[in-house]
Amino acid sequence: MSSKVVQSVPAAMAEKTYEGLVPQQLLDIYRLMVLSRRIDDREILLKRQQKIHFQVSCAGHEALLVAAAVNLRAGYDWFFPYYRDRALCLALGVSPASQFLQAVGAAADPASGGRQMPSHWGSREHNIFTTSSPTGTQFLQAVGCAEAGRYFTHHPAADAKAPGDYREFKNVQHHPDEVTFVSTGDGATSQGEFWESLNTASLGKLPVLYVVEDNGYAISVPVKYQTPGGNISHLVANFPNFHFEECDGTDLLESFAAMRRAVQHIRSGNGPALVHGHVIRPYSHSLSDDDKLYRPEIERKQDVGRDPIARFQKFLIAEGILDPASIQKLQHEVDAEVHAAVDAALIAAFPRIDSYARHVYSEHLKPTAKHFDSAPAPEGGDRTMADLINKCLHDEMQRDERIVLFGEDVADCSQHEYLEDKKLKGKGGVFKLTSGLQRSFGPDRVFNSPLAEANIVGRALGMAARGLKPVVEIQFFDYIWPAMHQLRNELPLIRWRSNDTFSCPAVIRVAIGGYLNGGAVYHSQCGESIFTHTPGMHVVFPSNALDAAGLLRTAIRCDDPVLFLEHKRLYREPFGRAPYPGPEYMIPFGKARIWKEGKDATVVTYGATVPRTLQAAQRLEREHGISVEVLDLRTLNPYDFEAIADSVRKTNRVLIVHEDMLSWGYGAEIAARIGSELFDTLDAPVQRLAAKDVFVAYQPQMEDAILPQTADIFTAIQKLIAY
Repeated sequence: MSSKVVQSVPAAMAEKTYEGLVPQQLLDIYRLMVLSRRIDDREILLKRQQKIHFQVSCAGHEALLVAAAVNLRAGYDWFFPYYRDRALCLALGVSPASQFLQAVGAAADPASGGRQMPSHWGSREHNIFTTSSPTGTQFLQAVGCAEAGRYFTHHPAADAKAPGDYREFKNVQHHPDEVTFVSTGDGATSQGEFWESLNTASLGKLPVLYVVEDNGYAISVPVKYQTPGGNISHLVANFPNFHFEECDGTDLLESFAAMRRAVQHIRSGNGPALVHGHVIRPYSHSLSDDDKLYRPEIERKQDVGRDPIARFQKFLIAEGILDPASIQKLQHEVDAEVHAAVDAALIAAFPRIDSYARHVYSEHLKPTAKHFDSAPAPEGGDRTMADLINKCLHDEMQRDERIVLFGEDVADCSQHEYLEDKKLKGKGGVFKLTSGLQRSFGPDRVFNSPLAEANIVGRALGMAARGLKPVVEIQFFDYIWPAMHQLRNELPLIRWRSNDTFSCPAVIRVAIGGYLNGGAVYHSQCGESIFTHTPGMHVVFPSNALDAAGLLRTAIRCDDPVLFLEHKRLYREPFGRAPYPGPEYMIPFGKARIWKEGKDATVVTYGATVPRTLQAAQRLEREHGISVEVLDLRTLNPYDFEAIADSVRKTNRVLIVHEDMLSWGYGAEIAARIGSELFDTLDAPVQRLAAKDVFVAYQPQMEDAILPQTADIFTAIQKLIAY
């Protein structure tokens, strides 16, 4: 706990303890609480003076939060706070100066470099993970963080650095009795990810401390209107392995004792704990809100009577630890500290305007670099894409002990003893791409997740933040959407929003696409353009076995999040089979492949439309003498516009083909850029061919009509040539 001693305590008084705390510690705690409130009040003034642009306060939560911090260890334990946790961060060692630097958006803001709102905490020194605005995303991340700490304890050799891949840039620290703290308001307990995280923490007896700061309101909605019975403690009470505490969060000593028991339970290895503290919110939700519109005066006056600072001050005076003179002295010193921090922040330099482009992706290890360009060393005969993905995963797991692989049904058998007894063959994924990996590497490295996609991605984020390399699977692209918060607002943004303080280089493998009769609406979707529209996320979409192996290895070794899309139809297709290229074969991102050279027209494509385009191109050349160049992008973010431009300058005509829907599809961006940058080279308008703007139907003839077929590509190229 970071604090400043403001007065001496008489020796006789120092002998008395309060829940194990000596009077000097009580004074330090009181000072932190007062400091937190003074920072809130000064930020409110700055906002009204238009010197900062947003304010959300910690007022009313101070006692519960400082009580938590006193029982935990900054830089040893891990912290996933939410935006009301100013007092916690102060107590862990984050200075008032740092908090005001964030409030003004200064370049020197250590949490984000001016990229995030005030009260969006982050400190690598103190293990405070970068905070975001979405309510509830932190729970699964905290669970993954706790899993990573346990993993490194059981696999101590895995924390070693290795040159040439992401491990070179991850400083791993772990402790066998560490605690992962995660906090929330009462409102966010309505989020599904809260319950998903409790499920996993309970199943794994994970060392997670949940703190629910229940001030009775989710902005304007009273807790009784969103939590059945109005009390979250009653709802969670039957989760196994948990220790539960419910306390008056405005009472410092009661809160301290509750936190102490909870932390003791966790550090003893008995599982997670949840402390539900009833606090107050004497100010509005934020300065963008006015609680007088929905809270009656009598209710707000009742909160004033429970103010934790006033209550604690009264207690300290009654115990003879404080007197009016010492209160005045303390307040003067706190005010001086706040004033000095504000004065420094108001003259601090803002970030350079052009710095916004920094840290979207890793600047330490770029997956487009020649480092990732290696020659194949073929082994054996031709094998399928499924075979080569499986073999690549096996070799990478053998090479790198930090890799863990999980998802729905990816393990050979959750009941590992059956595998040891050789009673069962094992599953290894619905498409068998992870078959045998659990047998080879054990159930702590390859395991099944709950049937919950956000659970998979959120936990992967927490693991990657600690230095593991989670390679996780979303069983079908059609079911990726429950994980969208984590995939859009969290995983790709971690590096940028923390100003390169944190990073989460995970790999998300996803089976995608149609062309398999019977897949219908919910097993045939594409939608890659949604993710290529997400800064910070690389998107890979191989069309064949060799590329799948090389690109997957690059994805695993690189230092960024990667969405690795695997087309189901191509898993065991005769097209594109190849020998295994060896354990060091890699392909850099952003490097297209020319499958067929041509001079009359260019087709830009990727995924399952590559073999269909090749069939159409070969027929056109055979029957009509039309020479078509077929360009396979292989990666969609980044993509190889240089290769596109070279081809279009040669052929002067271009068709873009993809399986996803036509309107607002991936091809629209390529077409627009060609039109903008290569207009003078074109002899015909840029053309696109894609799926109809509907979902894929179950009936095979309808599916064929919806998705682009070889005959459609043939006809589209003919029309392009005839223009």
